[in-house]
Amino acid sequence: MNELTPEQKESKKQLAKYKRKVVELAGVMHDIVEDTIWQDYDKLPKLSEDILVAMDDVNKFKQEHPYLK
Repeated sequence: MNELTPEQKESKKQLAKYKRKVVELAGVMHDIVEDTIWQDYDKLPKLSEDILVAMDDVNKFKQEHPYLK
C-alpha cells in the first residue's frame, strides 16, 4: 500500500473538513425536523441550500483530488 505524500495528507484533512460541514448542517436539519419543526420550518429552505452548496464543495474537491475517497 502506498503512503500518502504530505500534500495528499493535507488534502485528506481538507476533505474531512468539507464533509464535517455537510454533516453538521444535516444535523441541524435533523434537529429541526425532529424537535422544532413547528417553530423553525421557515429555516429549512436556506438550510437545504447550504447543504447543497456544501455537498458541491465536497464533490468538486474529490474531483480535483481523485486519490481521495
